[in-house]
Order: sequence, then structure tokens, then C-alpha cells
Amino acid sequence: MGPKAKPAAGGVADQEMKFLTLKVVGGEAPSNAVLSARLAPFGCNPKKSGEEISKQTKEYTNIRIYATLHIQAREIKKVDVLPTSSAYIIKELKEPVRQRRKVKAAVYKHSGNISFAAVKTVAKKMHEGKSLSRTLKGAVKEVLGSCKAIGCTVDGKNPKIITKDVENGKLSV
Repeated sequence: MGPKAKPAAGGVADQEMKFLTLKVVGGEAPSNAVLSARLAPFGCNPKKSGEEISKQTKEYTNIRIYATLHIQAREIKKVDVLPTSSAYIIKELKEPVRQRRKVKAAVYKHSGNISFAAVKTVAKKMHEGKSLSRTLKGAVKEVLGSCKAIGCTVDGKNPKIITKDVENGKLSV
């Protein structure tokens, strides 16, 4: 019995679409050490992959988001950006871009104000994809919880108060 035969470079196994989800900082390429470890089983070039990720996530500069890579035939065919509700809220706050690498281990509070209409638009985006709620009202409450965690206010009020108003029916969704 001889050694096992390896499939040719363009074989059926290479044409299969594979997916890899990474948590990245928007607008920046992840370090090559991290990418090479994650992409080694797929045979992708980490430098090209990093450039593609940074190009696709430019809209969310300095915000942590998830990116799903679609890999086929040792190449990245597509990069899907999957922002969390926190990423949408931070983007809605329109804060100035800050330098991440200047202060080590800094806890940053997003102490801005967001309108309830903006909360509803974020909830609609989340309800289409990532939200686990059955109704839009539930998605709005999820986003309000994220506002509380981030530290921003909604229409100048604490998000907990707005959540109670949504629950009681004082604010329509």
C-alpha cells in the first residue's frame, strides 16, 4: 500500500464555500499573526485578507464588529460585516474618531444622546438579522438595553425609563 493520493489543486474539495467569522476593529486589518493562525486551514494569504477586511469595514472605523469571510478555492470571495446593536448605536452617536492605540486598556464611556427614532431604526436593522426577539417591540427593548450598557441617553432620559414607557405603551413602536 502506497501513500494516500492528495486531490489536485483545483479539485472538488477546493470549490466548496467555507465561512470564518472574526471579531475585528473596523477600518483596521487584524494582525498577520492572528489572521495567519485562523486562515491557515483554508490556505488563504493573511495580508490580502487583512486588506480586504479593512476595506470592507471602513464604515465602522474604530468600532469592534464581526466580519464573516466567505472562502472558496483559497481566496476570499466576500466579506460580510455583522455589526452588533452596540456598534450601530456608537455609529449613531457620531462621536469623533479616537486613536485606539494611544491609551492602553482605557474604558471608554459613550456619554452622548440618541433619539428614540434612531433607536427604532437600529432595532429594525437588528430585527432583520441578528436580534433574537419575535417582535419589533422586543428588538427596541434589546437596543435600549445596549444603550444602557454603553452609557448613552435616549431623548435625554435614562434608557431604563424609556424601556418602561415602551413596556407600558406610552411610546409606540
